[in-house]
Amino acid sequence: MDTEVARARALDAAEELFYGRGIQSVGMDDIRGTSGVSLKRLYQLFPAKEQLVEAYLQRRDERWRQRLAEYVDRHTDPVERLLAVFEWLRESCAEPGFRGCAWINSYGELGATSPRVLAQVRAHKQAFKAYLAGLVGDAGLPAPLGDQLFLLAEGAMVTAGMEASPAPADQARRAAELLLAAHRWRETDRETADPGRAAGCGDAGVRRR
Repeated sequence: MDTEVARARALDAAEELFYGRGIQSVGMDDIRGTSGVSLKRLYQLFPAKEQLVEAYLQRRDERWRQRLAEYVDRHTDPVERLLAVFEWLRESCAEPGFRGCAWINSYGELGATSPRVLAQVRAHKQAFKAYLAGLVGDAGLPAPLGDQLFLLAEGAMVTAGMEASPAPADQARRAAELLLAAHRWRETDRETADPGRAAGCGDAGVRRR
């Protein structure tokens, strides 16, 4: 078994067991049994369990964000792209074996004691927040809306994990719609008060054109 195959098998087993059972309840011997990679080889690849956790979170982050971007990219309207984030979260929360946010779960177990895990959690959350900020900017909406939508999405994932239901993601999407509508109404009020802007003298309104 070459190095790449052994590493992939170890990470597949780590993802299944760490996410499904929790990090602290899974030992390297459990990884060995599920992956078929010997303990000697496992420790050659990952000298400490913490490094395996770090690699598991890093690979999951790459896959998670890629899947999200691919789903959002099916849409072209800037506002629909924002709402698509919550549609994708709803689908993710409905998948068999969903146990909430892997990074929040990992933070709850090891965030206070493992700098490596804490760094992965923060990097994932910052990347997701930046992605939302980019979508908000593309829609020509105020920057603070990105932080608000980020909190909605995070709350939906955590609550969906606790309730074992995708319903919180549906509720978060409806809340996002209300936030977007409120910004549209506010923009319309400003345009009504400034006829020159409504005629095209100034900002382009809610969306960039």
